[in-house]
Amino acid sequence: MINLKNKVAIITGGSRGIGEACVKYFTQASGRVAFTYKNSVDRAKKLESELHGKVKAYRVDMESEKEIFQMVEQTAEDFGGIDLLVHNAGIWNDGTIDRLTLDKWNEIIRINLTSAFLFTKAVLPYMKKNNSGRIILISSTAGQRGEAYHSHYAATKGGMISFTKSLAVELARFNITVNSVAPGWVDTEMNNEVFADEKYKQEIINTIPLGKIATAEDIAGPVLFLASDLAGHINGEILNVNGGSVLCG
Repeated sequence: MINLKNKVAIITGGSRGIGEACVKYFTQASGRVAFTYKNSVDRAKKLESELHGKVKAYRVDMESEKEIFQMVEQTAEDFGGIDLLVHNAGIWNDGTIDRLTLDKWNEIIRINLTSAFLFTKAVLPYMKKNNSGRIILISSTAGQRGEAYHSHYAATKGGMISFTKSLAVELARFNITVNSVAPGWVDTEMNNEVFADEKYKQEIINTIPLGKIATAEDIAGPVLFLASDLAGHINGEILNVNGGSVLCG
């Protein structure tokens, strides 16, 4: 039922994890995808080869306004337009407040939050021209309830949630919806170091009512739904995908 035929999507951070799962789901729904990567060159090229003709990989530094705008412009030129934006790229690291440096704080703000602003700003002219668009930002439960020892990360995701709700109202008159998917724990490479501690991993599982940690595909499915016509009247929503571990909207 979900059909993205003739739709062009930009998916940031598309070479691995949630982003890669989104790329694959969107192409399975007949969409065409431009995705970004930074360091995972081999994986990006492999995905491009596997989905030949349906996707194109672009190397982008999430801290560079110039590279972000150039990527969006090049995507519109290569694909003939832009209909969908999934902003997934981001970083996560430790940072107790007494040891958190200003440089580290500014870095995560730029990569996680400022890049969301820049990509959104860059795609808007194309969506406004079509009088149609879907923007989906990947936030986190950390942005809803906070996260001790990761306050800088939680701040970026909380900002993204407020950004989502603000734009949902501002852009509705252009028939552009803005929503967010807020994952809890997800079993991706970003969390490999944490999950290497089997005891701690089990403790996490015990806090999830469904009794399991989400896969990247568990997050990509709801993203695909929000990008589709089935979600045409959903706007400003923070869709929780956490197995019931955090019950807030």
